[in-house]
Amino acid sequence: MKRGERRSRRWRLKTGERQLLLIAGDFVAASAATFTALALWAQFDWLGLGRGFVQARAGWFVLLPVAWLILMVNLYDVHRAASWRDTLRGVLWAAGVGLVLYLTVYFFRSEPGSLPRRGILYFLATAVALTLVWRFLYVRITVAPAFLRRALIVGAGESGCTMLKVIQSLNPAPLIVAGFIDDDVDKQGQTIGGAPVLGDSARLLQVAQEQEVSELIVAILGPMNGSMFQALLDAQERGVEIVRMPVAYEELLGRVPIQHLESDWLLRSFVDEVRASSLYLIAKRLMDLIGSLFGLFAFLTVLPSVSLAILLESGRPVFFPQIRLGQGGRPYRLVKFRTMRQDAEADGTARWADSDDPRMTRVGRVLRKMHLDEFPQFLNVLAGDMSLIGPRPERPEMVAELERQIPFYRARLLVKPGIGGWAQVNYGKGASLEGSAEKLEYDLYYIKHRGFWLDVILLFRSLGAMIGFRGI
Repeated sequence: MKRGERRSRRWRLKTGERQLLLIAGDFVAASAATFTALALWAQFDWLGLGRGFVQARAGWFVLLPVAWLILMVNLYDVHRAASWRDTLRGVLWAAGVGLVLYLTVYFFRSEPGSLPRRGILYFLATAVALTLVWRFLYVRITVAPAFLRRALIVGAGESGCTMLKVIQSLNPAPLIVAGFIDDDVDKQGQTIGGAPVLGDSARLLQVAQEQEVSELIVAILGPMNGSMFQALLDAQERGVEIVRMPVAYEELLGRVPIQHLESDWLLRSFVDEVRASSLYLIAKRLMDLIGSLFGLFAFLTVLPSVSLAILLESGRPVFFPQIRLGQGGRPYRLVKFRTMRQDAEADGTARWADSDDPRMTRVGRVLRKMHLDEFPQFLNVLAGDMSLIGPRPERPEMVAELERQIPFYRARLLVKPGIGGWAQVNYGKGASLEGSAEKLEYDLYYIKHRGFWLDVILLFRSLGAMIGFRGI
């Protein structure tokens, strides 16, 4: 292996490493913005930066970098972060939401004048500027060919072609696919999906060296012959990383490829790997209890106005109860604000709901857009039927139909359903069989990787979706 090749591979960061780099860079930018804001505040408002001033009026400024990271939570998806357009929109959105939230606290605080105005404006302006500079450099550097990983896909069958399509669908590309390796003699020299078949297992090491490959994505889900297995071991010994197709799919999309999994995947992933610790379950329940109390306070705050709006437009009832399936397939009664006409399902047949559903009332559209229709579900969270974070609960009729057509669908009932979740923030509501299949891929990813910090991140992202009016 050449020295230059070894040096270039050192800088090809994986998804987790890029996320840490993004967080670290944003934190440095926000910290610099905090010190700059304090200096500008002192300079132009003649307040001085003495110890007494900092303790009395600016001590809580040390929390601003953390608050900025929370506002930026939607921009730690590495694919969105690699797009300058998404980055610009996301940073400006974060600053706008931060400003609105701060002004709300400022004007409703019981002690007028106890909070600064210009200091926060200085911080937001500086944080936006420094963050955009840092993110611009990140985008320019990470999409450069020298910083992109190069890969070979081992197996040019259905799974390999699916992996290639996933990589090609992402813009900017997360890695460069040099081609396929496959032992099928009929595929040698062919071009499949725009990528050439460069050889078989006997040429794997040579091709990997010629193409300066840093990893091999193994898309062989069935039996593997001995020569291919040995070639993969030899490549690994020479420093080439071996990644299975389902793992690469998860890393790139944050989803589980339900159509390309081996038959024992469910047992390996959800029995051997996904045994949640008691500490996590206790922490999750405490978060649910605390969050549901705050949610119920918000529910009681909007109850009079929402109820009046529903009654004036379409009459009673205000609430709409419905049977959903909880953890383990246990049915429970979910409560929501009514968003559709009273005769939406007059024949008793369950139907999909989408954003353009003609059964929806005008008030209902607004409630769904702002997620206000889901506020009564905090009662279900308090009762223990639901969690703040988890897969969206489905109706028994829908589950029975989806189980027949989508593999592994029953696995989403291994955990409590949630008001928000990985599928909700990344996809939304599945309004079709295809949409439900894609949403299931997100749900299974969450169940497999769930943990306290992922739940906290999803909680903030769910709040961001609500504040940003990105409902269905």
